[in-house]
Amino acid sequence: MTKKEEKRGKLNLFLKNFKGQVTIFIIIALIIVALAILFYFLLRKPPVGPVVTENPAVYIETCMKEKIEDTVTNLSLRGGSVIPSNGYYLYQNNTIEYLCYTNEYYAPCVVQQPMLAQHIQEEILNNIEDDVILCFNSMKDNYEKEGYEVIMKSGNTSVDLLPERIVTTFGYEVTLTKSSTNKYENFQIVIPRDTYRFASIASSIIQWETLYGDAEVTTYMNYYHDLKVEKKKQIDETSIYILTNRDTGEKFQFASRSYAFPPGVIV
Repeated sequence: MTKKEEKRGKLNLFLKNFKGQVTIFIIIALIIVALAILFYFLLRKPPVGPVVTENPAVYIETCMKEKIEDTVTNLSLRGGSVIPSNGYYLYQNNTIEYLCYTNEYYAPCVVQQPMLAQHIQEEILNNIEDDVILCFNSMKDNYEKEGYEVIMKSGNTSVDLLPERIVTTFGYEVTLTKSSTNKYENFQIVIPRDTYRFASIASSIIQWETLYGDAEVTTYMNYYHDLKVEKKKQIDETSIYILTNRDTGEKFQFASRSYAFPPGVIV
């Protein structure tokens, strides 16, 4: 065998061994990836959602609480309405409803929502009613799948704005029978919110707007030390009022236009 043939033989042997090693590494890599995927699916936490428990009130709270919270946050940024219907001002991509408005100059505004707290309650209720039906029907179906006999009587839903909280009550009656029979009624969800106080202060500010076309925001901050009250004057004489709870960051904002002056008039 010549030296040239000997070198070629060694090269072929090296390439053969190299390819074998590469194949082994590829197989090991595929095994590692497969194990990683397997562990991911085995250890992954299941999605959070309503589950069947001994107390169906837990199921309803899990199903409805986020919907109520989102509704309150949404309407709080829009002047108390989910979809403003009494005219609005576009401010930082939010359609903020006028709680008091006039399109005239030198004229007081007209109150658009004289019963603001009650209006907010109705807005929350109207926005969650369909979800209430879906959640209770879903609860009934899931309990029946777990072997329960379910008797459910629907009832009225109510929303109450109270100091530091919003209480939603579902007037349903649910009777569950399996090894024993239990009856549940008047389901409630309580969420901490400053909406009651915001509505009261907004109504007070609007009263000043109807009289003088303005309100002194520092008065409210001197009285409520945990509250930040801002007034943003716009080019068309609209005032955007922003109420913020300094501790929680919760906000309520609304618009007013009263005793507006024509462009060019300096007061």
